[in-house]
Amino acid sequence: MYQALYRKWRPKTFDDVVGQPHITETLKRQVHTGRLSHAYLFIGTRGTGKTTCAKILAKAVNCEHPVDGNPCNQCAACRGIDDGSVLDVVELDAASNNGVDNVRALRDEAVFSPANVKKRVYIVDEVHMLSTAAFNALLKILEEPPEHLMFILATTELHKVPATILSRCQRHSFKRIPPELIAARLSYVAGQEQIDLQPDAATLLARLADGGMRDALTLLDQCSGSEHVTTEAVLSAMGLAGHLRTAALLRQIAAGETEQALSTFRALWQDGKDPASLLDELSMLQRDALLRSVAARGGSALLSGSYDTATLDEFVKTIGTAQLLANLTAIQDALAGMTQSANPRLTAELCIIRLCRPALQTDLPALTARVAALEWAVQRGAPIQSAHVTSAPEPPPEPEAEPEPQPAPNVETPPEPEIEPDPEPIPPPPAVDERPLIPEEPPAPDNLSVPAAPAAPEAPDAASDSIWSAICAELQRTLSAGQSAPLLDALQVQGTLEADVLTVRLEQSFVYPMFNTPDMTERFRAAAEKCAGRPIRVVLQPMDVHEQINQRSVEELAQFGNVTIR
Repeated sequence: MYQALYRKWRPKTFDDVVGQPHITETLKRQVHTGRLSHAYLFIGTRGTGKTTCAKILAKAVNCEHPVDGNPCNQCAACRGIDDGSVLDVVELDAASNNGVDNVRALRDEAVFSPANVKKRVYIVDEVHMLSTAAFNALLKILEEPPEHLMFILATTELHKVPATILSRCQRHSFKRIPPELIAARLSYVAGQEQIDLQPDAATLLARLADGGMRDALTLLDQCSGSEHVTTEAVLSAMGLAGHLRTAALLRQIAAGETEQALSTFRALWQDGKDPASLLDELSMLQRDALLRSVAARGGSALLSGSYDTATLDEFVKTIGTAQLLANLTAIQDALAGMTQSANPRLTAELCIIRLCRPALQTDLPALTARVAALEWAVQRGAPIQSAHVTSAPEPPPEPEAEPEPQPAPNVETPPEPEIEPDPEPIPPPPAVDERPLIPEEPPAPDNLSVPAAPAAPEAPDAASDSIWSAICAELQRTLSAGQSAPLLDALQVQGTLEADVLTVRLEQSFVYPMFNTPDMTERFRAAAEKCAGRPIRVVLQPMDVHEQINQRSVEELAQFGNVTIR
């Protein structure tokens, strides 16, 4: 029957454990000298050897012929613990035995002496899953156990273990295994299993394992179906995009090529690539580029090793540190939102669009990146080349370029002299009556013996009716039908030209919002300048409120012929 590689190649002695010498050497010396603790607590991430070291320690303390602190794996005790026939070494899963009754049953049977070995050993995995009552029930026997009893607790979440338990145990922290050690172990196992594992594929598997040997062996087992385990085979088996395609996608993002980036993502989607894995690869590439930017010399050990330095330096120059930080923040937010999204593909596409067009990002890191790019361009006096800045709604104006030198003319055929184009002819202003502008007094209303409301004082240089008619005619050509010049007369809109100022007087209060717009002001100005032949400034003047009230009262009283207003 086939056995998984991580089970088949599980270490049997402390010397076989990879990447944890600070723990294995300590345990070997304790076993060799007999200075053993009654309770151990193993802490670390998954696949780093916690349960493996616990079983090796259980064999070592019960071995009949230990070898320098290691179990011999030949005596009856070692063989019985390996095959599970020795009932005095019990391995419990706290996730499924987390109640107080389970701990009480354990405590009641722990007082009995072992039947076949020297010590009764309890290995409790994922101990942080025990309930509060179960932890309290374990305290007394954990503090004062019998001579023949040993507890080995293992957990991945130290903060969930009560301090009362921690103070009664000897703690050992398991580190993540370095990628080079994992790759070496994978090459050894592949050689023993007749698997053609390429060195670059072993390095990639070691990086994907994230410091866990069990995960690395599981990935190797998954890829062993291929005749030759290469990098392409690993990427295909894992559903990853690959270094070249990820770098190409980031180049398109850096250039602001949204359509090409979405096409690349669609091709990867059709190939069965997971959106979350694709974004994770994209973030890993930008992480390496960021580390290359901020720690070019001493940060080489922090790189993932998946990309060469030339590729990383390319993205450092084209994207920049601030934009890399903003991109990483956007990708992490998208990855966090995928867990709650009903459509992960849509979430990934929206993230790519935001990366291609930073103007759509309103968070603080994105704004900081855009400001940093502007500062960089201003300090160097060069045009902004990054697509992340030029995609903003209002890009800054580029500095004037120096004129290029003209090539020397041919001696045989001299160039024809350049003829400057004639300036655009200015249309002559319409014919205007050149008689002196004398304001006409308005006729007195009929049947009234007193004048109406006092009229506003007129300017000494008021525009004649012909000037205003010419302006209205010009507006007739540019305004729409609803705003035509006849409407100006109907709404009692009058104009007064004094020096270079055209005052447009609005006799009705409801008319002011209709004409108080930048567009209408510009149309009045253009028409007045065309008619007057000089620059004109336009001022809109609504009728005073008191003047409106007085005029309205006069108009209402004037309807009665027998009324005299004084």
